[in-house]
Parts: sequence; C-alpha cells; structure tokens
Amino acid sequence: MSQHRDQIRGRVRPVIVPIAERYFFNTIIFKEALSTMNASSIFAHTPPVKLFFFAAIPGSISMLASSLYYTFDGIFVGQYLGATAFAAINLALPFVIINFSLADLVGVGSAVPISIYLGRGEKQAANNLFTCACLLILILGAVIGGILYASAPGLIHLMGAKGDFAQLAIDYMRVYALCSPLTTIIFALDNYWRICGFIRGSMWLNILMSALCGGLEFLFLGIFGWGVWAAALAGSAGMAICALIAFVPFFRGQATLRFCRPHFHVKMIKQIVACGSPNFLNTIAGRLTSILMNAILVRLGGATAVSVYGVLMFADGFVQPLLYGLCDALQPAVGYNWGAEKYSRVRAIERCCFIGAAVVTLLLMVMLFSFPAAITQLFVPNADEALLTMSVTALQLFAFTYLTRWFSFATQSYMLAIERPLEASLLSISTAFLFPVLLVVLLWPLGLTGIWLNMPLTAMLAAVLAAMILRRLRPLLHQADA
Repeated sequence: MSQHRDQIRGRVRPVIVPIAERYFFNTIIFKEALSTMNASSIFAHTPPVKLFFFAAIPGSISMLASSLYYTFDGIFVGQYLGATAFAAINLALPFVIINFSLADLVGVGSAVPISIYLGRGEKQAANNLFTCACLLILILGAVIGGILYASAPGLIHLMGAKGDFAQLAIDYMRVYALCSPLTTIIFALDNYWRICGFIRGSMWLNILMSALCGGLEFLFLGIFGWGVWAAALAGSAGMAICALIAFVPFFRGQATLRFCRPHFHVKMIKQIVACGSPNFLNTIAGRLTSILMNAILVRLGGATAVSVYGVLMFADGFVQPLLYGLCDALQPAVGYNWGAEKYSRVRAIERCCFIGAAVVTLLLMVMLFSFPAAITQLFVPNADEALLTMSVTALQLFAFTYLTRWFSFATQSYMLAIERPLEASLLSISTAFLFPVLLVVLLWPLGLTGIWLNMPLTAMLAAVLAAMILRRLRPLLHQADA
C-alpha cells in the first residue's frame, strides 16, 4: 500500500508542483504568506483583538472572494443572457449548493477536531483525519455528481419549470455535476489552509479563484457568446484550478498538516458527521427552503417572482460570506484554545467575533435598505417596471434580516468551534428550515409580501433561540482555565 501511494504521489508531484511553483508560489506575496505563519503561536499567544483583525478581516475578504463567483454568475447571466436565464440559474443553484455542502460536511466536520487535536499536541491524529477527509470528499464528489447529473431533468420539472426555462436550468446543473469531483474539494482545503496558519494565503487563493471564475465567465458569455452552461463551466474551471494549487503546500511539506497513510475507523466518521452536521444541515435546510420558496413563487408570481427572490439570494450571497469570514476564520483559534483548556481566551476571542459581526451586518442592512433599485438593476439591468417595483419592496423588507441575523450566526459558529454539535444543529436547522416553513404557513394570507417578510422574522426567532442556548450553557462557557 505504501509503495503504491508513493508511486501515485511521484506521478502527481511532477505535474502539479512545478506549475503551481512557477505561477503561484514563487511570487513574493505567497512566499511571505506561507513562510511567516505559525499556527500554534498565532492561536495561543496573539492578543484577542489583534487576532481578530489578523484572522477575521482576511477571513472575511477570503470568504467574500470565494463566493463572488455566485454573484458573477448572476451579473453576467442577467446582463448577457436575460431574465429567463437568470431565473433558471436561481432555480438550479440550490441543488448545486447541496452538492457542495456534502464536501463542506466533511471539510468543516474534520476541521474542528483537527484544531482541537493540534491544541492537545496530537499531531498524528490530526494528520490522519486530514488525509481521510480529503479522500472522502473526492469520493463523495464523484458519487453525488453522478446522481445529480442523472436526476437533473426530474428535479427541475418537479419544481414546475417547463420549456426553455427548464432546459436552461438542467444544462447549468449538469455541468456542475460533471465537474463535481474537481470542485467540491476546494472548500475543505480552504479550511485546512487556515488551520495551518496560511490565513493571508487563503485570502489570496480565494481572490484568485474569484478572478478566474469571473474572467472566464466574461470570456465565455461576453466574448464567445456561449449559453448558460458556460457560466457553470467557468465557475467549475476556476475552482478546479485553485483546488490543484491548494494541494501544493501539503505535497511540499510546507504545512502543519501532512498526508499520511489513512486509517479509517467508525469513531472518526462519527466525529466528522457530528461536527460537520450543523453547517451541513444549515446548507441543506436552507436549500430545501429555497426550493420550497421557488416552487411557491413560480405559482404565485411566475418567473418575475423567482427573479426577485434570486436578487435577494444574490444580495444575501454578499452578506453571508462576510459573516462566515468573521466567525469561521476564528474557529481554528477557538478550537485550539478550547483543546488547550484556555477558556478565558476563548471568551475574549468570541467577544470580538460577536461585536465584529454586529457592526458589519448592521452597516450592510442600511446599504440594502437604501439602494434597492440599484441592487436590482445590477443583476437584471433591463428589468421591467413590475419586476423593479416588486424587487424594491422585497429588498427593503429583506434588509431587516440583518438586524438580528448576526447574533444567531455567531452563536452557531461558537457552538461548532467548542464541539457542541447538538446546539449548533438545533440553531442551524431552525434558522434554515423550521422557522421559515412555520412562517410560510402563518404568513400565507399576505401572499408575496409574506414571502419577503419570512426572512427577517426568521432571523428574530433565531436570535431568541441563540440567546436561550447561551444562557443554558453559561456554566460550561464560563469555567476557569485549567
């Protein structure tokens, strides 16, 4: 087995490593980013406020950059292919994200215990978990991608789409499905980079990915004039290239984590599933909610209402990464210090997280409320009066989501970092599915207005639940250092 592994590694290195070294890692920026970071020193000794600015700000930029290709999708498809194509990708996108979320299940589910293992000094356990997680993601990507490709027509027709509208959604979904093994791994590798202390490197890698996706999408749609399938191809190609680059420091032995001979066992799988479930359930439940909303909107307002909902989701796709970046960038530090039983330091880091999340999201709330027409026209430049009027109302109501959304999100991230998956899962599934479905029923008499009110009211209920969880766990969260 070891000999076979070495043979494979010997074939991969000569291909991947020289290319990445020539065009990526031999630049001054990346040499500096990878050589000056010591994860143990950063997580254990950097003052909490300095750590917040050191990790959370690049983390926010990183997550925003990594998600911008969704925004590019919306902008370029809306600009070059029209409102029907824009509605089609919004119809298909929840299924694509569900595929990505399975990789995120393993990536996040392994990242939390890896950080805790490193905090305890159990490096071999961390390396084994890292190696096994990478293999699992590649296998899941191939299997789920195949299932998604085969089921695409049935899923889209089940949503109520017909004709060209349906075919555009199917084409978009199938390209992502075919490329799944090469794209899903990038999200986990980004977590592992941050665990290894490559915080600035992660930021630049995600900026590169976003630039590649956006550049290729402009080339394919704006220059070549290809169809909606090319938008998916551009995103897939950008992610695949950056995934290959992200493997390089692990092959070169530059990272804290290293590949080793994998040893799978039941306890490890349970650990991954337990720690990854909150984020996974949040994503899955959120996509199921989007699918439900789209199905309702198709019947209440047709493609116009679906397009408006798409504008809301793309706007949310700008805000959510900032929250992810602020909160999740600090998870390795929280997990490391929790494993080292430095509880007072964990509390200090989390205070910075909560304050930062509140400030950022409240500012963005004001922006969304103040410029709804401009935001709509960014995605649908030729929007007719009916679409524009509906979208302005929807965006202004939607903006109030961020009055309280930051609190539940930061709490969920906190619970995940300290291995409280039950509380994190309860919060995530309630926020993403249970509360929205309940409110769909309660607000049904209001029609489309009820759909736009659903999200801010969900955020309020989630904030109440988060406060209850924090109060219940107060003795655990306020224990003295070892």
